[in-house]
Amino acid sequence: MESLNPSAGRGPSRVSYEGTNAWKRGPMEQTTIPGYVSRNRGDQRGVGGRIDACSTPAEVALLTGGGDKPYALGMALALSAAGVPIDFIGSDELDVPELRCRSSLNFLNLRGSTETDVSPPRKMVRIVAYYLRLFRYAVTARPKIFHILWNNKFPLFDRTVLMLYYRMLRKRIVFTAHNVNAGKRDGNDTIVNRLTLRVQYLLADHIFVHTARMKDDLVREFNANPAKITVIPFGINNTISNTALTSAQARKGLGFAASDKVILFFGCITPYKGLEYLVTAFEAVAKDCANYRLIIAGKPKARDDYWNSVEKLIDRSVVRDRITLRAEYVPDEETEVYFKAADVLALPYLHVFQSGVLFLSYSFGLPVIAADVGSLSDEIIEGETGFIFKAADERELAKVIRDYFSSWLYADLDCRRQEIRGVANKRYSWTKVARITSGVYSSLLGVSNCERR
Repeated sequence: MESLNPSAGRGPSRVSYEGTNAWKRGPMEQTTIPGYVSRNRGDQRGVGGRIDACSTPAEVALLTGGGDKPYALGMALALSAAGVPIDFIGSDELDVPELRCRSSLNFLNLRGSTETDVSPPRKMVRIVAYYLRLFRYAVTARPKIFHILWNNKFPLFDRTVLMLYYRMLRKRIVFTAHNVNAGKRDGNDTIVNRLTLRVQYLLADHIFVHTARMKDDLVREFNANPAKITVIPFGINNTISNTALTSAQARKGLGFAASDKVILFFGCITPYKGLEYLVTAFEAVAKDCANYRLIIAGKPKARDDYWNSVEKLIDRSVVRDRITLRAEYVPDEETEVYFKAADVLALPYLHVFQSGVLFLSYSFGLPVIAADVGSLSDEIIEGETGFIFKAADERELAKVIRDYFSSWLYADLDCRRQEIRGVANKRYSWTKVARITSGVYSSLLGVSNCERR
């Protein structure tokens, strides 16, 4: 993405602002905050070192929770391109070159390592150190707006104590609710969970959700003020590698023939995603046609009774030889192989608010077969970007799978992939997300968009 007003001959392009407004930057300042790493314009300094702020302290702090790389990077780069100065509170996982070369973006690595293969005591020390850095940062931070993309490691603490702490510091808090109530979705909802969610929604100055249904749920279940809730698109995933690898090459690499009908299930495996219904439906269609193939690529959230039952269902299937199972995390650089080898993505979910995997599929131009839950049906154009079926109904899912492979969408898939990418880039543009988001920032600061320009 390009800045609005590049300054020639001075390294990375800069955004200039005319007039007096809330986003205008002043002279370069030096800030010393113990316990974190700042990286700007290629500059890298050790923990506890002296920090060169990027021209001047940023006006918005983007609190990422240290993960969800596609969404965090997409949001940060789009806001930066729109001229919003940002403190990006990240982690080792989110430390990428794209964030270091923007004069309006200050990368602060408060989270550090998020690797899981360490001892429990080491994890606890790491997490406590992170919270201490976050508390220190909040005290000295210049941004008036704290935008929370995700809560941190202890959500109950984050929803209550941390929110009250930010309010005490007179920060304007913006919160993106990717899931209105994940506990309800996952089947482990509690009174404490709902109470702390209510507190967070009450203390937030503004809340972003991704669908109108999510807004309705917030108002109905948590008595949230509809005036402070804004629906924004779920930005298209543009951080996953998308090379010149062709579908034919991807299929050959995974051992599929050109005539195979390949269905993909991708992402973390949890009970609410209903994988067992897909396995059963696949067996039904595969018994009638030898060309069907199923890819299951994703890490089980837990090695529990649910995963054990699904694994047994797969192993005992009469078409087990046509199921490719990779029950582990798939790195970003390997993701494109699966989406380019597949003919369709299946989302047999039982409950969900929205799905990032759907938008990832669209970014590769891959159609989607999805259960009619949450807002999935709102994101699919029937017959053009995919098909919908009744949730928890393996017979209807099997029928829809057959219907898809008999449709013009599948028959003309090579051409339709480009159309799907075009629709997705228009409907889920990060430019659109940034425009709506920065407008809310301006409203909270009492500054109009025209004043910012």
